[in-house]
Amino acid sequence: MERVLIVDDHSLVRDGLRSVLSVSFPGSEILEAGDFAEALEVLAANPEVDLVLLDLNIPDVTRLSALQTLRETYPATPVVMVSGALDRSTVREALAAGAAGFLPKSLKRDAIVEALHYVMAGEIYIPEILDQDDEASRQESQILARIETLTPQQKVVLGHLVAGRLNKQIAYELDVSMTTVKAHVSAILQKLNVFSRTQAVINANRVGFTG
Repeated sequence: MERVLIVDDHSLVRDGLRSVLSVSFPGSEILEAGDFAEALEVLAANPEVDLVLLDLNIPDVTRLSALQTLRETYPATPVVMVSGALDRSTVREALAAGAAGFLPKSLKRDAIVEALHYVMAGEIYIPEILDQDDEASRQESQILARIETLTPQQKVVLGHLVAGRLNKQIAYELDVSMTTVKAHVSAILQKLNVFSRTQAVINANRVGFTG
C-alpha cells in the first residue's frame, strides 16, 4: 500500500489511524481530509490512492452517500467504512453499497492491521458481529462478498437484471452486443454461484442490491 486517504472529522481518530498505518505500512504516504468535500479535492489531486478509510458519519454527507459517490467516481479504489457505531443492518447496508470492509473504531491495532491487509489482498473484511449472526445473515454476508467480486460492468448488468430487463434491452441500454451481455450474465452467475438469472436476482434483492 503506497498511498491511503483517511477521511474523518475528528482529528484524534485521524491521528490514531495515521499512527497505526505509519507503523504497520512503513513508507506509505498518508493523506487526510476532515470532511467529504476536502476528500474529493485530495482525491482529484492524488488519483492513485490505494485505499480510502471513510468515516460513516462525516458531517457533510447523508449516511452512505459519500461511499456511493466514491464507488461511482473511483471504482477501482477500495473504500473501507470506519465507525464508532456497529450494528448488523448498517454493516450489511455498507457492504451492499460497495464498501470493501467495515472497521469498528473499537478494534485493536493488530485487528485493524489484519483487516487492512485482508482488504489490500482483494478480499472483503466483514467484522465479527456478522459472523456471530444467525445463518440467514451469514448467507447474506456471503452474497455481498460474491457481489463484490463482480467487475463494475458486471454490477451494472446485474442491476439491469434486478430491474427485470431482458438481454436485448440491456444491450440497447449499454450500447453493447448481445454476445457481450450474455458473457456478462454468464460471469455473474458463476461468480454468484447460482444457476439462473432468477436466482441471481433473488440473491441481489435479498441484500438490497440495485446496481
